[in-house]
Amino acid sequence: MLAHNGVLFLDELSEFARQALEALRQPLEDGRVAIVRANHSAVYPSRFMLVAATNPCPCGYAGDWERCRCSETELMKHRRRLSGPLLDRIDLLVKLENEGAAGLGAEPLCSSAKAREQVMLARERQEARLHDEGVTVNAQMDVRMLQHHARLDPQAEELLSKSQQRGLLSARGQHRVLRVARTIADLNGSERVRARDIGSALAMRSNTEQAGSRAA
Repeated sequence: MLAHNGVLFLDELSEFARQALEALRQPLEDGRVAIVRANHSAVYPSRFMLVAATNPCPCGYAGDWERCRCSETELMKHRRRLSGPLLDRIDLLVKLENEGAAGLGAEPLCSSAKAREQVMLARERQEARLHDEGVTVNAQMDVRMLQHHARLDPQAEELLSKSQQRGLLSARGQHRVLRVARTIADLNGSERVRARDIGSALAMRSNTEQAGSRAA
């Protein structure tokens, strides 16, 4: 609740108690927290941007077979710390690769100033589009708004349909992909959501798709 309208950053996400992690499901889905005790109940606003980080395995070197010493059992147990229903509520899941010393001096693909400019323009586009909806950003769109404002071109519709048919996306996952794709299109200055926007959104959910099919 303290993070309402702000950013909640959770480091070492997989080390949190399962009960605490599952408690995130309601605010991530509804933007509120309902507390019921005996004959009393209270509802608090809790809409925030969740940013989380965690190691890929207990030793932190999963994928580097020369350094990782975790067994298959340990890897499986570590992955199960984060439930499918929780992962299905996270829009983007990005694996950071170790670039070593060479990565420290590499030129950035985009400067902070340019990125800020793109984000501000995208937010202006969203606010103008959603002016009559009572919300200001894509993340706040409900299903009806998505159907109206996330207009797909034929290739994008086909790509999303194939992902659904293959069982890669839950209904919730589909809606989150659409929100992300709509935002990518806004960053690129496109009024329509194109196949490459859907593809980029799907790629940034690649590790959550399997969980999504069994999420609740």
